[in-house]
Formats: sequence, C-alpha cells, structure tokens
Amino acid sequence: MRLRSGLVVLLAVAGAGVAPVPALASAPRRIVAAVETPALFDDEAGGDADADDPAIWIHPWDRARTRIIGTAKNGGLRVYDLGGREVQSIPVPAGGRFNNVDVVSGFRLGGRRTDLAVVTDRGRDQLRVYRIDPVAAKLADVTVGDAPLLFSRDQAEVGAQATGYGLAMRGAVAVVSRRHATRLGTFELVAKKDRVTYRKVDTLDLPKAFTLRDGSSWTPCAEPGEDPQVEGMVVDADRNVLYAGQEDVGLWRIGLSPDGRFGRRSIVERTAEFGVPATYDPSTEECVLGVDPCEGGRIHADVEGATIYPTGRGEGYLLVSGQGDSTFFVYDRRTNRLVGNFVVADGPRVDGVQHSDGAAATAVPLPGYPRGLLVLHDGENTPDEGRVSTNFKVVDWRKLVQPSWLRAV
Repeated sequence: MRLRSGLVVLLAVAGAGVAPVPALASAPRRIVAAVETPALFDDEAGGDADADDPAIWIHPWDRARTRIIGTAKNGGLRVYDLGGREVQSIPVPAGGRFNNVDVVSGFRLGGRRTDLAVVTDRGRDQLRVYRIDPVAAKLADVTVGDAPLLFSRDQAEVGAQATGYGLAMRGAVAVVSRRHATRLGTFELVAKKDRVTYRKVDTLDLPKAFTLRDGSSWTPCAEPGEDPQVEGMVVDADRNVLYAGQEDVGLWRIGLSPDGRFGRRSIVERTAEFGVPATYDPSTEECVLGVDPCEGGRIHADVEGATIYPTGRGEGYLLVSGQGDSTFFVYDRRTNRLVGNFVVADGPRVDGVQHSDGAAATAVPLPGYPRGLLVLHDGENTPDEGRVSTNFKVVDWRKLVQPSWLRAV
C-alpha cells in the first residue's frame, strides 16, 4: 500500500498492560543495493504499472537462471533475472489488479511436480496461479476458468474492492488478507487436471479496536467504512507461525497449522503511533493526530513487507518494513527479539529504498550472491522523469551480516 499522508493510530492487546518498548541504541545501519530492476511508471504511458511485492524463484539446477517475480498492480507481473533485467511481462486479465505474489515448490499438477507462482488479484477477488517452466524459466497461467471468489459474495461486492490483498504461502496453502478489513483466510490449492483451483480452509478476524493502559478503547483512524487491514505477511513453516503486519496496528505472530488452521495470536511489535488519538478529516482525507500517550513501539506505520532469512531449521532472521520512515527491522527468528535496523541509502549506481511495501529473501547461494540476497520494493524510485516511478532493489546479504551490526536492544 502506498504511504498515506495522514498517519493513524495503534494498538494494545485487549485488557492487557503494555510494557515500555526499549529504544534503539543507535541510528539505523546504512547499506546500499547492488542491482535494481527497470523503472515502472504508474501512468497511461507506463501502462499503469506500479511495483508492489516481490518473490524469488530458485532454479532447480541452474542457479544463474533464478528469477525475481514482482507484481505491478494494473501492469500485471514482471519477471527479472539476477541482473535486474526484465525477461517476461504478464498482463492482468480483464478487470484484474495484481497485488502480492509468492512461490510454491513441488506442487503436483498434471501428474508431475512443478513450481508455481501464486498472485492475489485484488481487482477480481481471486487467486491467479502460474506454472514456472524450468526449461524456459518462464511463467504460464494455469488458473481454472471458474476460479472462486476469495471473500466477496458476488460480483457486486467485488466492485467495492474489499477483496484479496496480502498473500503468503505455506506449501499449497495460501494465506490471504482482505483489503480494508481485518479478516485473514486460508485457501488450499487444488489440482484440476492441468489447472489449479482452490478451496477455503479457515478464517480469522483480527481486532478492530484495542484497550489501552488507562482502560480506554482505541480504534485506528481511517476513512469511514475501512478497518485496519493486513498486507505484508510471511509464514515460518518450521515453527508453525504466520507473521502478519496489520498496517496501522503492529506485527502479529499467529499460529498456523500445516493444513491452514489458525491458532493463538500475539503481538511482536506495535507501531510507533500506538495509542495516539486521531480524527479523520474528510476535507483533507487525512487523520488529525492528538496527544501521543507514549505507548507505541518502534515501527512507523505502515507495517509492511515481511520475509524470513533462514540460517538453519527454525533459526535466522525475520525482516519487516516500517514504511513510515523507510526503515527495516530485523528480529531473531526464534525469540522475536529485535537485533537491528537498517535503511537502504543511495549508492554510487543504485538509488535507495523509500516507503517499501513487499520484501523477499533467500539464503541460497547464487551467482554474485554467495550468502543469498534480499529483494525490496522501492516506492520512490529515482530518477523519476517527473512521474510516479517504482521498482525493485536487490541487496547482497553480505551487507547485512557484519557482527558489529547485529545487536540486541
């Protein structure tokens, strides 16, 4: 989601006291990206292409042909090589708008195992599924023609655009969030001959209102009819956990079974704006903030792209984007303790990352990236030719592993 000009307010678990959050010991570490993808322009001349969320597909036998798959909203899907060059462009179906993407490995389709790219089509309230051909290293649509709606009851409700939004895969189970709502749903992919459909497994509604330390009730500020939504998500299958960023609220840790059933939930980190009263002003379409009660966390809203960099079974790092100040936060995967934060600054060849939505990481050694890489959406790509420009930045993981940077706070 593109950053709103009016920030909103945040949360506490109902009825529970909230301990003060430790401040970070120093300024965020500054790193630079190694590679960027071509600029996308969100205007008629650019095909209304707006980068949002990346995924990484590892080629099974030729690591040099690994692909970065990115959504471009009305501009469809874009596929890039490790050098950032576009190798495939896939348009959206009529009425479509692609939001988030993730990858599934080893799905049985048409009598053989294949890898899939799965996309939330928020324009049509559906999942779109693409088979990844390892020989050509390209994607082909294998979605059934009668794909079911994710959340809407009928096409009239689809038109209101409270549709499928964020996405994270656990094997063949898709976790999908609903736009302008607190609802999450799980959907199992099902092979239908040489095509793929899906069926609903479970739903979970996160809170809309929260109890503060003084006993008062607080609801995040938003346009009338909109509830605090989730977009950025990632599944830690080793630990049976879903991490979900409720944008104006905080980062949730939610139990998730292998078959897609939701379990217990808790908050890992609140937004920095937690508990601040605010009133929506329809004339400016912004939220007017009140006095800060200082109950907040360290992530400036929106809480966005989440990804995991594994260093072993159940070990490694959880990364989350704080879109409000373009800072990324790194947590210990096992304990969820914050161990550092960083920004991606302008480098000699590639500009930095601002207001990032999606993120994807891999620890697989790749050509030029012996310890893996991190792909980030850049919401303000430059130079921009005076147009709305976005793209994806690729960071060498070696920039993030110096022992002096990883610190407990």
